Amino acid sequence: MRLFGLDVLRFAWGALTGYPSRALLMLIAMSIGVASVVMLTALGEGARSYVRGEFASLGTHLLTVIPGRSETGGFNPSTLMGETPRDLTLADAQALTRSHGVRRVAPLNVGSAEVSYKGRVRDTVILGATHDMLALRRWQIMQGKFLPRIRWNRAMPVAVIGNKVREELFGTAPALGQWLRIGDRRFRVIGIMGSEGRSIGVDVEETVYIPVASAQQLFNTASLFRILVEARSRNSIPAVEKYIINTLQARHQGVKDVTVITQDAVLLTFDKIIGALTYSVGGIAAISLMVAGILIMNVMLVAVSQRTAEIGLLKALGADHRQILSIFVGEALLLSSLGAVAGLIIGELGSLALRQAFPVLPAYAPLWAVAAAMGVALGTGALFSLLPARRAAALDPVTALSRR
Repeated sequence: MRLFGLDVLRFAWGALTGYPSRALLMLIAMSIGVASVVMLTALGEGARSYVRGEFASLGTHLLTVIPGRSETGGFNPSTLMGETPRDLTLADAQALTRSHGVRRVAPLNVGSAEVSYKGRVRDTVILGATHDMLALRRWQIMQGKFLPRIRWNRAMPVAVIGNKVREELFGTAPALGQWLRIGDRRFRVIGIMGSEGRSIGVDVEETVYIPVASAQQLFNTASLFRILVEARSRNSIPAVEKYIINTLQARHQGVKDVTVITQDAVLLTFDKIIGALTYSVGGIAAISLMVAGILIMNVMLVAVSQRTAEIGLLKALGADHRQILSIFVGEALLLSSLGAVAGLIIGELGSLALRQAFPVLPAYAPLWAVAAAMGVALGTGALFSLLPARRAAALDPVTALSRR
């Protein structure tokens, strides 16, 4: 008797269809494992893509200058001597514009104040900014215009308001050109923001934007909350970061008292965290494939005991040890292949459902996860079928035919 590739497949298919309930249970177990890997890794990759998109919407090649030095060990000796970090000033921000690698600089001042218009009052976040803030943050204006391009140290009574602020203070009445009161000062509304969501810790729609010098007067401070710097290209970021540190160190009597956070560094941290989570949940899902493999082994061990007469007949007809082995391994591989394909289809449909339910989440399974899931499914099927296959191949034909 000679059994080759197609013969083994036909024989394996006949054996599986002869026990449909048993084959269906093993198919379900294997498909659940593959579908879990595909869906969970798709969810992880979708989260990573979403985070990347959110960072891109905040502006590209961005560096954030924060007053105070972040120490690696979490301890700064200067605090024992009563020293505090030197404030960032408009002059510091102006000094950072002198590098050819810097495209834009936006000094910021943030505070909270009471905003009112004709008896309507609400507490609102006030952001002191400059004209370049709009392009640097990739914000959009719905009506009017953003803050004018003026000298940073010049205060002007103009304001741009978020859309929710407009709705609460003005209702259906036109807001452009109207005067509103912020604290004890009056500002004319020249623009309404069209962007949504949160940026630099504030809700764009619930914030009022005024010139940075006006904010310093309003809050009676000469210091800045942050300085945002946009580099001209991704390659120039390291040079710009070094320039910022050296320039401010020279201006602050040789003391390194600022922290520069690059957007790439933050994004890399998120990438590592989400990547680790993706691998972890993918690995956890892959455990179900191992469970499915053990199920295949257990079921095939039972099948060997039920098919001893069949095995004895095959051996009596001339099937050797290798051919019997290939028959049972072929059954397991066929079963694993069908389960893996079914799981892949279910996983892709599940990923599609995730994208429909959460449009902002691009949940697409990475190719490595699909390949790994299919490979592990086939590998576990082949691996866990070896024990029952070897047991079947080792049966004595006379004993098998007598069903003992």
